Amino acid sequence: MNVLNSENNFLGITEKELYEYGSSKCVIQQAPYEHTSSFKKGSARGPAAMLSNSKFIEFYDPELNDEAYKKCGIACVEPMDFTDKIDTSAMATVYENTKTHLDNDKFIVSLGAEHTVTYGIFKAFQDKWNDIGILQLDAHSDLRVEYEGNKWSHASVMARINELGPEIFQVGIRAQCKEESQLIKSSKNIHTWYAHQIWQEDKWMDELVSRLPKTLYITIDTDGFDPSICPSVGTAEPGGLLWYPVLKLLKKVFEKCDVKGFDIVELNPKSDNDTTAYTMAQLCYKLIGYKYCL
Repeated sequence: MNVLNSENNFLGITEKELYEYGSSKCVIQQAPYEHTSSFKKGSARGPAAMLSNSKFIEFYDPELNDEAYKKCGIACVEPMDFTDKIDTSAMATVYENTKTHLDNDKFIVSLGAEHTVTYGIFKAFQDKWNDIGILQLDAHSDLRVEYEGNKWSHASVMARINELGPEIFQVGIRAQCKEESQLIKSSKNIHTWYAHQIWQEDKWMDELVSRLPKTLYITIDTDGFDPSICPSVGTAEPGGLLWYPVLKLLKKVFEKCDVKGFDIVELNPKSDNDTTAYTMAQLCYKLIGYKYCL
C-alpha cells in the first residue's frame, strides 16, 4: 500500500508509526474524480488542496484538549487513478479501493472531487454494515433521477444511494427541483431538514440525532456551508450552514452514533493557498478528533 510521506500527507505528520498504513487506524483516501461538474469546474484539485493546506493546522485541539493524530495514526494513500474511467467504471474503482481499506479494519476518510464518488464509497460501507444510514450535509438534495442525461451525475448521487435502501438524513438543503421535493415528501427513508427551517434555533439538532441509526456514514458537500465560510465550491448557494452550529451537530452525532467513516467533497480550490481548502482540512481533523478523542 503506497502511502504519502510527511511532505505530502495529512497534517505533515513526521512520525512514521503515525502515518504508516499498518500502524494507523485511520486512512485518508483521495478520489479526484470529476466528470459531471455542471457549473464551475475544478473539484478534481480539491483532495490535494485539502492535504496541502492541512500542514498548517495545529496538532492540538483546544476543544478536545488532545492531539487526535496520536490517538489513531493517519495514513494517506496515493490518489485513485480514474484514467479512462467514468460513471460505473469509476464507481467500481471507488468501491474496490474503499472495500480494501474496510477489509483492513480502517476508519476511512475520503476526500473527493465531485459528489458522485460517495456512491462507490457508501456501497462498500453498506456491504459491510447492512443497517448503516447516511447523514448528508449539503446545499442540494442531489436526488434527481438524472441530470444532463447522466444518472451518475453529481446531482443524482443521493438518488442512486436511495436505490440502495438506507435511511437518508439531509441537513442544510436549500436548492432542488420540484421532483426532488416531491420524492422527499413521498419517501419513508429520506428525512430532510431544510436550511430555512433550522437557521433560527438549534432544537432540530436533538430531533435529528434522536432519529439517527446507531451505525452511520457521513457525507459532507462543501457547498453545504454558507459561501461566507466556504466560497470555493462549484455551486455556491446563499443561506448555508455555519461553522460552530455544524460542529455542535456533528459532535452530538459522534457521541450518539458509531460513525464508520465520512467524506468531504465538492471543494473547488481557487489557488494553492485557499481558505476553503484550509477550512475543510480543519473540519476533517476535527471529525477525526470526535471519533478518537470524545
